[in-house]
Amino acid sequence: MDMASKIAEVIEASSAEFTAQCYKLDQSPPLGSLVKTQDELGEIYGVVYNVETHSLDPGRRVIARGENLESNEDIFKVNPQLARLLSTDFKVMVVGHVQGKSLYHYLPPKPASIHSFVCTCRLEEVRAFTQSLDFLNLLVDVRLSVPVDEVTAACLRYASQAHSDPQGFLVKAGKELACLLGSDTRRLNSLLKRLK
Repeated sequence: MDMASKIAEVIEASSAEFTAQCYKLDQSPPLGSLVKTQDELGEIYGVVYNVETHSLDPGRRVIARGENLESNEDIFKVNPQLARLLSTDFKVMVVGHVQGKSLYHYLPPKPASIHSFVCTCRLEEVRAFTQSLDFLNLLVDVRLSVPVDEVTAACLRYASQAHSDPQGFLVKAGKELACLLGSDTRRLNSLLKRLK
């Protein structure tokens, strides 16, 4: 695993998703991006579907501190302790895994391990993972705490940047979505509009 791209650690995990805590405040990967973690069986790939910054102490609510300051950066300069009192976490929908040398676009046999490192994926990895769009079936059918179509569209826009023909990739993805959502034309049209 490429330690240069290490950004977080798994703090909660289930078969279908995991939550990761960022090492640096507000340094999460973007919505829809592809990330990976590793366990003893191989790499687990997932799509970022929610990002949250919150107080580490659940009984202590964050309060406004910048009324007389000029910028957001000034808040952290005047209150350096905030970086240790706040945390940025992101939730990841698992969409595939590598076992041995084979890439699978379905859930792994086991969830991600707690405290395993989470890394961003290089463009080559994103391109290789999204050559097949079989993972879309997992993504469009899941129920999330955020609008799944927003996550799906963000994922496809993000992945398109890894391909030599981004527009061609989005057209291919649109056709796959048409197959998956053919009977739900309203949802399909809404999703296709978000791919621009």
